Amino acid sequence: METLCDVTNIRSSRVLERIAEEVLHSLSVPLRAFAGNRTLADQWDNDCEYLFPSLIVSPAADGWREESGLLISFRTPMLGGFSSSGKKQLYVSCVKVLNHRSLAGVKDMRRTEELSAGYTPEGRWRVLYKPPVEKRLGDLQWRIIHGALATNRHKAHLDPSAEEGCGFGGDRETLEHLVVLCKTCRTAVATSRGNTTNLHHHLQHNHKELHEQFKASQTTKPKTLSSSKSKTLQQSISQSFACVTPYEKTSKRHGEITEAITRYLAKDMMPINTVTKDGFVSLIRKLDRRYSIPSRNYFSQVAIPKMYDTCRKTVESELGQIEHYACTTDLWSSQTTEPYISLTVHFLDQDFELKTRCLQTAYFPGEHTGENIACGLREALTSWNLREEQLACITTDNGSNVVKATELNHWVRLQCFGHRLHLAIENAVKDDSRIARAAGLCKKLVGHFSHSWKQKMALKEAQQEHNLPEHSLITECPTRWGSRQNMMERILEQRQAISNVLSADRKTRHLVPSWQDLDVLESVNLALHPLQVFTDALSGESYVSVSYVKPVLHLLNTSVLAEKEDDTNLTKTIKVKILDYMNTKYDDPATQELLDTASFMDPRFKVSYISSERVQDIKTRVMSEMKETARKEGTPSDNTEAQSMDPPSNKKAKRSLGSLLKTSPGPTTPTASSMQLEQALEAELNSYLLSPTIDSEADPLAWWKLHQVTYSKLSKLARRYLCIAATSSPSERLFSTSGNVVTCQRACLKPSKVNMLVFLAKNLP
Repeated sequence: METLCDVTNIRSSRVLERIAEEVLHSLSVPLRAFAGNRTLADQWDNDCEYLFPSLIVSPAADGWREESGLLISFRTPMLGGFSSSGKKQLYVSCVKVLNHRSLAGVKDMRRTEELSAGYTPEGRWRVLYKPPVEKRLGDLQWRIIHGALATNRHKAHLDPSAEEGCGFGGDRETLEHLVVLCKTCRTAVATSRGNTTNLHHHLQHNHKELHEQFKASQTTKPKTLSSSKSKTLQQSISQSFACVTPYEKTSKRHGEITEAITRYLAKDMMPINTVTKDGFVSLIRKLDRRYSIPSRNYFSQVAIPKMYDTCRKTVESELGQIEHYACTTDLWSSQTTEPYISLTVHFLDQDFELKTRCLQTAYFPGEHTGENIACGLREALTSWNLREEQLACITTDNGSNVVKATELNHWVRLQCFGHRLHLAIENAVKDDSRIARAAGLCKKLVGHFSHSWKQKMALKEAQQEHNLPEHSLITECPTRWGSRQNMMERILEQRQAISNVLSADRKTRHLVPSWQDLDVLESVNLALHPLQVFTDALSGESYVSVSYVKPVLHLLNTSVLAEKEDDTNLTKTIKVKILDYMNTKYDDPATQELLDTASFMDPRFKVSYISSERVQDIKTRVMSEMKETARKEGTPSDNTEAQSMDPPSNKKAKRSLGSLLKTSPGPTTPTASSMQLEQALEAELNSYLLSPTIDSEADPLAWWKLHQVTYSKLSKLARRYLCIAATSSPSERLFSTSGNVVTCQRACLKPSKVNMLVFLAKNLP
């Protein structure tokens, strides 16, 4: 067989075996026996005369004749000896001869007549043998392409479940798909290379109307997502591997995602073990599968401290540019009974924007004496490079230890308006048995409907029946007077629904409010309801609040808590007690001077709410502070400025008599420059007072930003006083944030970590 391969140049052993079988079958019996006897055949040598006849390939079939035909026809020319034929031509003839029996009865293709005599498919047959195609499959594809086999018919012999017809067009032979017919003129159009250029040319030259319609449809047809995707280039192997290769931990993208996760944990006060939860890991994997989440220890020990250091540096840079600031402070115990002290700072920047920063929520384990608190507050300011001389005021509650701490530090202190009002209300209602009974009944009603879902559903049905708002009852918080007033107001709103539900059950009828209880609740609500608005307004951090205190006290005395004819005796009593308490506590001279100065610096109020006998004192104080500000700035004289602007000269100038007089000691009267400065400050102050006040709802900071050049010295005082907070609510909000950080599930957090997390939650943008 190897010799036959060398002689015929045919490498297919399968074809050679079939040829040998056909040759042996055509030989006579003696020659067949001679060829089958390997011993006799091996005795031959090159010098012997062969008795084997010359071999000529013939179709040996009636339907085959020697003629020039088409490649896809079943007819083929007869070949001579093996040595006179080429490999490809011999292979084509052998394949067609060997498959003649299986193709018996198969008709020529319908396209045979439409193709020219010299037509040959231009497909490059060598691609049929590219890996991973097996050689046998390549032979089969080669025969199919060259018309030797009908595709599905041959496949049907191998797989009985396969249909003989083509799955696309029903044609019997694969070459049916190599020919494209025009539907209009039934002309074959060559598309051997798979493009549509010939189709466009055929329409353009033979069917112009159809070509114009086609062009119009293409211009109006919008691009679809599939068409845009079809133009996308296939990714290379390196790009495909890059899509699944994890980011390097030192890469920029890995750092950005890690920082975003750290910001999410800190800003939203999420537990650090969130990064280990399956849902979070799945989310990050879906967003970017190349990112691998670091461990929870990395976020706790590296990422969070790093972000804290960065944020702290940012806050330090902001505090380094301010001239004056105000503070609030308070003490608090966590769920684990660990004591903390908070400190917030408030200031106005160069653009007159009021900013609030949390400085610390520090662990404070020592005795909460005034001395220890005073020392802790001084150390906190020192750690942030804040000078005590820059502190305008500190706002605190009325705890005796905190009050003593501010006195020991000689700091200006403002009592929290919300806390003071809370104490005033408690003082007004604490000794009245009627109010105590009504408040106790309200607590019982709230507890009854809160602990029974059946009663809660019955209350909802009663609300719908009486067309009442479907509101839930409110529970009182002992440290928030507003919650008690809200509880009473909600009971009055839902009294009809409450009475219907409770009256239906004999066991709960004793909880139905009597008319005396309702009268007491209405009297208390009438006195306390207007105060809720003032407390909420003065508790803000993003706008000026301290200048509102004097106007609010004025409104309380003149309208809100003033006695009216239709007020009940209980309502009048509550109003009188609240007013007496508030006026007594705010009658302190230092507090009055601070509030008057803050109101004076607000262009909405100026001297409107300052008593006439105190206006001159406030003007004198403001003038004194303006002089002190000018002295600290060291404003140079006009002559000094002129001298600094002159270019230096090497030539010694001749001194005049006037210059000698300048350097003389002069008289003991005030200098002209100091008198001019005082007159300029007075003119600035008078100009500010003569300017019209702005609307009470306008923003005073926007006004100062616009006029800070005109009132250069007064604007510095405005930065000092208008940043003061009227309440200690900023520190209270820190404790609310701390409560969201130190939860039951995170009770083991160390105080240093609590400080970091609260600091980031409040200061991150």
